[in-house]
Parts: sequence; structure tokens; C-alpha cells
Amino acid sequence: METSEVNGGSTGAAQGSDLRIDIAHSARIYDYMLGGKDNFAADRAAADEIAKHLPTLPVSMRANRDFMLRMTRYLVTELGIRQFLDIGTGLPTSPNLHEVAQGIAPETRVVYVDNDPIVLAHARALLTSSAKGRTAYIDADLRDTKAILESADLRDTLDLSRPVALTLIAILQFFVDEDEALAVVRSLMAPLAPGSVLALSVVPTADEESPLASGVQAYRSQGIPMKMRTAAETERFFEGLDLIEPGVVKVTEWHPGGPVDLADPVPHMVGGVAVKR
Repeated sequence: METSEVNGGSTGAAQGSDLRIDIAHSARIYDYMLGGKDNFAADRAAADEIAKHLPTLPVSMRANRDFMLRMTRYLVTELGIRQFLDIGTGLPTSPNLHEVAQGIAPETRVVYVDNDPIVLAHARALLTSSAKGRTAYIDADLRDTKAILESADLRDTLDLSRPVALTLIAILQFFVDEDEALAVVRSLMAPLAPGSVLALSVVPTADEESPLASGVQAYRSQGIPMKMRTAAETERFFEGLDLIEPGVVKVTEWHPGGPVDLADPVPHMVGGVAVKR
């Protein structure tokens, strides 16, 4: 699921497992901007400040979520994927990834991972599986790949000898260390079987004078680390994998459901999907 331009994903020790309502959190900023109710005064104040610099952010957040939904449908229908590991899940917003996947293939299994206590409190909404499928929720930080991969919930839900789709939607921008981000992705992909998939979206680089650059700086001023990535940096995540056409593009341009205005500056996210050989 999406972490937004922010999602409820792991953002490090500053936003660990303890609920701090006095500090803005990426997941709750996302929730507020999309009209949700799971947010606090600090989140609303931060969101309003960020929106001054990036007023199109809510539209971009919806575009990123639509990318996640289209990607899920594509993987289930076109590649026959029946297992998903979704990290940086964020607050449940219907339709969730498992609802889309199991609506097509009821036997699909999904493991959600997040370390936000607000997400944990709503985890029941992520566990409403179809009778033939299964869902599980792991309370873990994305940086702790060993805890995720060795979790009993993951091992009981997913068969790693068969293809798994690893989805990291709008979460990697919170990793400012490039080597760490690459190591995390590669560590998670390593035990997955051939035919597995990596799907991700990130914040692209922008001119220093652009609204996107200003918006990223606004996030940072709220204590939320964020990194923009060049096309080359983004493509490095897919090294050794086979990128599905059209490659790494604006999320609105990845297998769109209709015509796309290529001149549209929104969204502020790019994404790609690739298959492990």
C-alpha cells in the first residue's frame, strides 16, 4: 500500500514504535491530506505548512495510491502473482492491496509490514482476508529486514519457494543514505524465488526552484527526513531484475487506465516494477 509521498512506513528512530502525538508523522499527514480522521494537531499543522509549498500534494498522493492499485491488478492478472509482501503499509484505506488482489484471485496471500502504532491499532482492517486467501500483519521497521524475513507470521503466510511481490510504495524517500536503501531492498529480494517482483515508487529529483523541491524541504523542516532520487539512482534498485515496460516513469504513466496528460506536473512520484530472473 502507499506510504504517500508519505506513507505510514518506517521512518527511523525518530518515529519509532512509541506513539508521539506531539510530533508530526508521515502516515498521519497523509491521512489528514486525504480527509482521514487518524491524525493529531501536530500532523495537521505540518500538513498545512507543507501544502503551502506543494499544494498539489493531495492529488499526487491519490495518483500514487492509484499506481499501487493498478500495479496489484497487473501482477495478479498478467503475471499470476498470488503472494505479496507490502512494507510501509500505512493506515488502512479501502480498497486495500489484499482486497484488490483477492477480488481477482481469492487465494492470494498478503503480509503487511509497518512500525507505526496507529497502523497497528487499525491492523484488523488489514486482516479481513477472503476465505481462500490469507493476510497477516507484522509490526517491524523496514530497516530490520532480518526480523521481517524470519517472522513466524511471514513464514506461516508466504511460501518463499514461490514468487512473491515485494511492494515498497512511497517509502524509500525516507532513506537518505543511498547505500542503506539499496542494501535493504537487496536483502529483502535475496531470498525470494525467481519470478518474484519488486514494485516501488519514490520522489524524483527536481530543480531547486520547483514546488517539489520546496515541498521536500518543508517535510524536512517538520523533522521528517526525505530524499529525492535521480533516474539513475532509482533504476539501481532494479539492477539484476527485468523491468516491465514502460520502465521507471511517473506513476500516472505506468499502465494507465486511460489517456495521460504528459505535460501534467502532477504527480511528484515515479515508479517501476521488475521481475526477478
